[in-house]
Amino acid sequence: MDKNDVYLASKPRYEILDGLRGVAAILVVAFHLFETYSHGPATQIINHGYLAVDFFFALSGFVIGYAYDDRWNRMSTINFFKRRLVRLHPMVIFGTFLGLCMYYFSSSPEFSSVDKTSGTMLLLYFLWCCTIIPMPSSLDFRGWGETNPFNGPVWSLQWEYLANILYALFIRKFSKLGLLICVVIFALLTVNLTLNIDIFHLFSVRDYARYTVIGGWSLTPDQLLIGLTRLLYPFFAGLLISRVGKLITVRGGFWWCSIFIVILMIMPRIGSGPADWLNGLYECVAILVLFPLIVSMGAGSRVTDKRTTSVCKFFGEISYPLYITHYPFVYMQVAWVRNHPNATLSQHIVVCTGVYLISIMAAYAAYKLYDVPVREFLRTKLFTKVNKR
Repeated sequence: MDKNDVYLASKPRYEILDGLRGVAAILVVAFHLFETYSHGPATQIINHGYLAVDFFFALSGFVIGYAYDDRWNRMSTINFFKRRLVRLHPMVIFGTFLGLCMYYFSSSPEFSSVDKTSGTMLLLYFLWCCTIIPMPSSLDFRGWGETNPFNGPVWSLQWEYLANILYALFIRKFSKLGLLICVVIFALLTVNLTLNIDIFHLFSVRDYARYTVIGGWSLTPDQLLIGLTRLLYPFFAGLLISRVGKLITVRGGFWWCSIFIVILMIMPRIGSGPADWLNGLYECVAILVLFPLIVSMGAGSRVTDKRTTSVCKFFGEISYPLYITHYPFVYMQVAWVRNHPNATLSQHIVVCTGVYLISIMAAYAAYKLYDVPVREFLRTKLFTKVNKR
């Protein structure tokens, strides 16, 4: 039996972790909507919403370890890559396509190059971005230096893909001790970033975002280091938690973990002026200690009532579609705000609330009408056999 063709049935899901991913995704949407009105990290409402990305990487490391560590005697590397592509890539393409359809609606002083981009070039850019290969800044056609100008958050999926490739080729073979050593080394990289130690002398251009992990969405040297740093510790820590298996059981685990996530991400920026380093310390503790703790609590706890089960199921279903489809709507919101400088507060509230609700509804519709059937279709085409074990 060819291991490249066998589709191993998915393991039971961690319902609480699915729900927590949804909680973080919902906060990300609110963070991006408020970001339109901020004048930098210090004034941002839902100030630490960007930490959701680091939390996602920790969840990913744990889930990858749980789902695949014990399957390599029955699963090939090609099989693993096909499974991950089926899981992730349909929504990458959908989110990019949504950004294409809405591109010209984002014309504004903020995106002055939108009107200068021809339809032909836009289609070529779209085909490029569908491959998830990062777009260099020299080809940026929006103006924000994103590696996918149709759909900014794809940058974190590009790092996720890298983590999956490294896991399949090398990391899965690491012992627990090897993973622990990596976790310690990568923790030092996190300290270097959050406390602005800058041992590689690349962060001098980050005066706008010192003592924070903000960044990772461009191909400049500083952004590449930031993205790699944000990926490595959380992913390896989550994988190590999965390997060790020492989880924490908490009654009402989903609700407690959700509260912790909300508090961590809505916390205002800590410290100012000479005390800026306090914010870096806060993010350092959140990433190095609290996120792994929340993952351990979420994985170790159980859902025992129907209401919590329903909430976790819904949040889990929309989590990835919401994260990967909401940003084209945010581009439009940014354009509306820049094009209507004299709009009233009530108008801003209506627009932002509408964008928020549309993002959630569109994500759920994309999940039901596109993601689920497309993944099922791809499974039947890419895998000729199904292993129920």
